[in-house]
Amino acid sequence: MLVRMTVEGLLFDPRSSMYILLLKDAEGTATLPIWIGKPEADSIALALGKVVTPRPLTHDLIKNMAHNLKMKITRVAVTEILDNTYYALIYLNDGKDETSIDSRPSDAIAVALRVNAPIFVEESILEKRTKDELDEWLKNLKPEDFGNVM
Repeated sequence: MLVRMTVEGLLFDPRSSMYILLLKDAEGTATLPIWIGKPEADSIALALGKVVTPRPLTHDLIKNMAHNLKMKITRVAVTEILDNTYYALIYLNDGKDETSIDSRPSDAIAVALRVNAPIFVEESILEKRTKDELDEWLKNLKPEDFGNVM
């Protein structure tokens, strides 16, 4: 079963120098942290901030291609996790048929935010990866992980 999620925010993990994309379900009972790279985090942040760039970035290009091909991006779904790697699908519909395209979750979500498509996560993933993972990360943070602020 798929659970609808929203982007709760982006966090920076100073230990890994990666970003954490935090997804949360509508009831606020389940969260899913996904570690992503800086380019994907930047793209998601631009979409969240509704920033329009002078030229299309990669995720804007995907949106534009789907639109020009008369395809609608109907939803994205994080479908599985294997060896700590998440997998996702982007669903497209041409008015008659629906097709899915393999994607990294960060790319799928960056596209979904640009077209206002719903984001889903397979329930079994939420059962495997709960808020405990994020809580454990926060618990292990030390002030020195943040370096000098000034």
